[in-house]
Amino acid sequence: MFRKAAVTTVSNGSYLQGQANGRLPSMDSGQPAQEGKVVLKKKVTLLRGISIIIGTIIGAGIFISPKGILKNTGSVGMSLTVWTVCGILSLFGALCYAELGTCIKKSGGHYTYILEAFGPLPAFVRVWVELLIIRPAATAVISLAFGRYILEPFFMQCEIPELAIKLITAVGITLVMVLNSTSVSWSARIQIFLTFCKLVAILIIIVPGVIQLIKGETQHFKNAFAGNDASVMGLPLAFYSGMYAYSGWFYLNFVTEEVENPEKNIPLAICISMIIVTVGYVLTNVAYFTTISAGELLLSKAVAVTFAERLMGRFSLAVPVFVALSCFGSMNGGIFAVSRMFFVASREGHLPEILSMIHVRKHTPLPAVIVLHPLTMIMLFTGDLYSLLNFLSFARWLFIGLVVAGLIYLRYKRPDMPRPFKVPLFIPALFSFTCLFMVALSLYSDPVNTGIGFAITLTGVPAYYLFIVWDKKPKWFRKLLGK
Repeated sequence: MFRKAAVTTVSNGSYLQGQANGRLPSMDSGQPAQEGKVVLKKKVTLLRGISIIIGTIIGAGIFISPKGILKNTGSVGMSLTVWTVCGILSLFGALCYAELGTCIKKSGGHYTYILEAFGPLPAFVRVWVELLIIRPAATAVISLAFGRYILEPFFMQCEIPELAIKLITAVGITLVMVLNSTSVSWSARIQIFLTFCKLVAILIIIVPGVIQLIKGETQHFKNAFAGNDASVMGLPLAFYSGMYAYSGWFYLNFVTEEVENPEKNIPLAICISMIIVTVGYVLTNVAYFTTISAGELLLSKAVAVTFAERLMGRFSLAVPVFVALSCFGSMNGGIFAVSRMFFVASREGHLPEILSMIHVRKHTPLPAVIVLHPLTMIMLFTGDLYSLLNFLSFARWLFIGLVVAGLIYLRYKRPDMPRPFKVPLFIPALFSFTCLFMVALSLYSDPVNTGIGFAITLTGVPAYYLFIVWDKKPKWFRKLLGK
């Protein structure tokens, strides 16, 4: 398997790069610590792990626009069924990642597992698309929701200027980058607080919904499965919307090397988080339908705000603030986790060398964090963000399906690998089949956008041969890459 070795060096007295071949000694590996060695410390406890998963999964979608599933299923009953099934499927995927995280104790998530199972080319393609398109676009989208809802209380009587939204969004993105560059501990503490705010926001919706049910407000659940029949085209799009709402359960695997007692804490954090999120999502949607009809939900621009205005009066002003805090938590968790993927990919020689450097005093992968800042700003002010996400949403599930298929492959390729946590084989088989089936159906139902996304993903193949395999690079080109 092709890997570029990295040389241990000190840059300007501020950063120290990782060990050759990308294998930093973990704190439980038994390797002797070298004098002056700087590593990412194990500061992710069970509570912090839960906050990373919940805080990243619960973004703006459940509060703003859960209508994607309703639109594509055609009925209240079927939409609640899809929410539940997507939660169970996401739990299955999370359990598969729990097994991978306890037997491959390296950070990097998708990238690391694809590298271990299938080699460097598909792993490079994954990190290539994530760095250039997916993560900057996804961060910009959730940040725009943050900017819009943090300004909502100040523009109740008029439309919020787009420039104001983008400027406050840019401030929010910069603040998250600075926070993740400065301190792992503070980033984790703020994530715990923001996760608490998200759960409070969900309870603010669920509790009045339960009271409505007790009062007998069940008219919108009568003939729950009546309505437009779900089509072959609509169901995969509904599952896409549902799986996207639950996406984020894999982020703890991006920081495996920083998790205390990963054999115990990774499976526990994943199971606890997915149960809380699934129950919360389903009950939140039930609460919406106690007050809002299916037709009204489809017309609403922000369902949680509409719900709060009808039941809570002036207290509804607090909802946009909670939505903004929820978005900020997703931004923080996403940057915290994905920067570790870039750190590990650089350590393996697949990204410029500087991205595998750690700040000597702060013990943060500072270059891997701030590399996203200019790319995200470019996306924010120039890109058609939603089109980019539509193009590449299939790529995320294609590679996640590939990772879980890799788990099955590793069972046969490396049967002697220690597996402290092991799932029944039908779980990865069902989950990988579901992911690949959704990707195949998306090619059929939306061939243009999916085809463009497929073409963008394939640009990683020539990039791999140009940047990684080609040995006779000009001197200036090697210097540019930090080689």
